[in-house]
Amino acid sequence: MSSEDKKVRKDGFNTQLGFIIACIGSAVGMGNLWRFPVLVSRYGGMTFLIPYVIFVVLIGTTGVAEEIALGRSTGSGPIGAFGKAVAHAGKDSRVGKAIGYIPVAGSLAMAIGYTCVVGWIFKYFFMALTGQVSAMGADIDQIGGVFDSTASAWGNNLWLVIACMVTFLIMAFGVAGGIEKANNFMMPLLFAMLVILAIYVSFQPGASGGYKYIFTVNPAGLANPQVWIYAFGQAFFSLSVAGNGTVIYGAYLREDEDIPFSARNVAIFDTLAALLAAFVIIPAMATSGAYLSSGGPGLMFIYLVNVINQMPGGRIVTVIFYLCVLFAGLSSLINLYEAPVATMQQQFRMKRVPSVLAIGIPGTLVALCIQGIVSGWMDAVSIYICPLGAMFAGIMFYWIFGEKYAISAVNRGAKHPRGKKWYNTGKYLYCGLALLALVAGAILGGIG
Repeated sequence: MSSEDKKVRKDGFNTQLGFIIACIGSAVGMGNLWRFPVLVSRYGGMTFLIPYVIFVVLIGTTGVAEEIALGRSTGSGPIGAFGKAVAHAGKDSRVGKAIGYIPVAGSLAMAIGYTCVVGWIFKYFFMALTGQVSAMGADIDQIGGVFDSTASAWGNNLWLVIACMVTFLIMAFGVAGGIEKANNFMMPLLFAMLVILAIYVSFQPGASGGYKYIFTVNPAGLANPQVWIYAFGQAFFSLSVAGNGTVIYGAYLREDEDIPFSARNVAIFDTLAALLAAFVIIPAMATSGAYLSSGGPGLMFIYLVNVINQMPGGRIVTVIFYLCVLFAGLSSLINLYEAPVATMQQQFRMKRVPSVLAIGIPGTLVALCIQGIVSGWMDAVSIYICPLGAMFAGIMFYWIFGEKYAISAVNRGAKHPRGKKWYNTGKYLYCGLALLALVAGAILGGIG
């Protein structure tokens, strides 16, 4: 391990709990809050949840564990890790390093698009605090008009810059002093507030229809291949396996920490967050007789605003709801920017603060310029670059490093070691599914 890699490991997480919470923060994002409830609604409640949980278990035990182990065993982000894998196979490490730039570029591109979304959330949280959201009442045209102006070109400059300043300030304090502390604060509050919202919504007239739908199983629906494809796609992207952020977080993990245990908890709590969001959003929509016909920002910033504003205590609910969304978005944005920031530290020998500024300033400028096309921007990245990065990470770990290295890397510190069966599942099934995610995403126009 090089001296720079040792510096990266030194600036790591103080505790395994802090590491797990940070990984949960990276996984819990907009996919949980505005995509998952829609898919549960569209594909029949428990009919969708059954295949979804199956894929979460598979990807959590193989993909998440693999990316953490890849980062920790090499002490590097994707560029260094891929380079070491190729060198391990007796080839020129420069080839691996060149491939490693793909997930880093994907992480940066996704972070830039995500910055626009987090900027929207900052604005709506402020509007919720000041009562501007509740003042719109049930006027869907006014609600839609406010969001359309916010999400337009140059429509949210101030709040986008504020979102960037908060993100990069947290990151400037380092891994333990910034990222770990911020996630330790945000994630418990996020889950607590989701529970509060779910309990509140459960007492609203008509909410029972939403729960009935969630727990419905349609055997015929389980025979629909599309249900399984979309369940896989949601699980794949929700767990944030893309060969970038989880790899670099793994590089910050101590050698004696239990990787299978960490991966399992990331999968459990990411799924719990998604389920809590479904238990809030689907019954809430049921109270007004509305159906979740589409996901994306329209659900979060238009249709739910209309529904919540008609509830008793709607102003308080909007404040809590947008604070939840803010924590989910901010924790994911930090993780997305961390891979390119760590690249500046590892590859160009830059210190932490200059690295954050070197990525943050141009990232902010590009985000300001793409506000009007952010949806297409993020679709392109999530459909092509993210699954490509995940596939390359899986190939490097399972295929290039090989069985002996992979099993040793994942078992270091593990209380319940993984063996050949786990390795073969990752090598063949997970890597094959990563390729499927790339192909299916391109055909279906985005499944995450």
